[in-house]
Amino acid sequence: MASVTAITRQIETLDISSGVKTAGNASSGSSARPLHAKPPSQPNASKLLTKYAAPNPFLKAKPAHPPSSLRHPTQIPKPPAYSGTPHATTGDTQTSFDIGLYDGGLEVDNESRGGSVTGEAAETLALDSSISGQYPTREWHLRDFDLGRPLGKGKFGRVYMVRTKCAPKYIVALKTLTKSEIVQFGVEKQIRREIEIQQNLRHPNVLRLYGYFHDETRVFLMLEFAGKGELYRQLSKVGCFSERRSSRYIYQMTDALKYLHSKHVIHRDIKPENLLLGLNGELKIADFGWSVHAPGNRRTTMCGTPDYLPPEMIEGKHHCEKVDHWALGVLTYEFLVGSAPFATPDNDQRSTSPPILCPVLDPTENTSESYRKILKLDYKVPNTVSIEAADLISKLLKSDPEKRIPLADALKHPWILWYRPKASVGQSERTS
Repeated sequence: MASVTAITRQIETLDISSGVKTAGNASSGSSARPLHAKPPSQPNASKLLTKYAAPNPFLKAKPAHPPSSLRHPTQIPKPPAYSGTPHATTGDTQTSFDIGLYDGGLEVDNESRGGSVTGEAAETLALDSSISGQYPTREWHLRDFDLGRPLGKGKFGRVYMVRTKCAPKYIVALKTLTKSEIVQFGVEKQIRREIEIQQNLRHPNVLRLYGYFHDETRVFLMLEFAGKGELYRQLSKVGCFSERRSSRYIYQMTDALKYLHSKHVIHRDIKPENLLLGLNGELKIADFGWSVHAPGNRRTTMCGTPDYLPPEMIEGKHHCEKVDHWALGVLTYEFLVGSAPFATPDNDQRSTSPPILCPVLDPTENTSESYRKILKLDYKVPNTVSIEAADLISKLLKSDPEKRIPLADALKHPWILWYRPKASVGQSERTS
């Protein structure tokens, strides 16, 4: 066996011979032409490793054309505008509309507010739009919604911003009504009538009712989400509105009332507290608690808000849709001045308390001063209000209902036309 020393010498010999051979060839005096080394086809080891090594599983192929914001613009979702259908977001943007955080209010109410009802009241309040005769919806349950932030408190419960779990993720306002409290105040039939009336209304200035359902203790109303909230809150903040803003609101209000009356619906409780503002700032009639469907247009129930009561109601006479004309005049005044024309310090009754029937005035007794002012038509328009606006107010606030200006004529009044947006021309004709 060869020794380690011998092997080492052989390796050294090879190395040396190789070196000598190369050196000898280069320095020999022969006439042989020098050898020209061929340039290597693989200049470095990295190319060999690239060719034969296993690929890196974490590397991704680089796209031929990187994404470009110009070739592929990113769509920024915006809150949807009113279109006559529930607000919705679609596809991957459905979570972009933030509905806020739920405060657990319904669970609190379960422990602190009333229980289930039985008997005739339970049957009256078993309200479900899925079995509605004219516009049936799918069957809804509270578990079908993602609950969001509270929007406010109503007369008998709370209102929440919610999103449907099923596509395309509608955004609605969910109004809750506690059954036991409805029964306590004896307004079961009134609530049922309110729902039956509102579900059949389709007008851009009337808040849509998309559906309704109930459980053992509550009734739930799926209402159009009015993105800019309560009009009364804005009026309280600024004191009064400008002539332009007031005129445009009154135009929308008049057009909506004209539509309601064409459907034989009398609202009977027009006031700022019952109005909301949509995502585009448009006015929405939101509360139909005292509304009535009256094809004969003759009613006797005394109801509404004291500041807005017409003379015929106070005197206990039959009334018709002209009560809404009177209320429109009071509303116009309040928008421009900041208070109702017949308001007095002893008549501060405008709150969210449950509705009550208004008493009939007995002129022989010491009754409300505001009622007396209404009967005497005792009001004064401040000098800050334009002559045109004062003229419309005077034509609406007539003691004789038959002398109040028709709504179709009110829509053509100079004060309305002066500020009326061009885009709204013909709206009243389309929606009547």
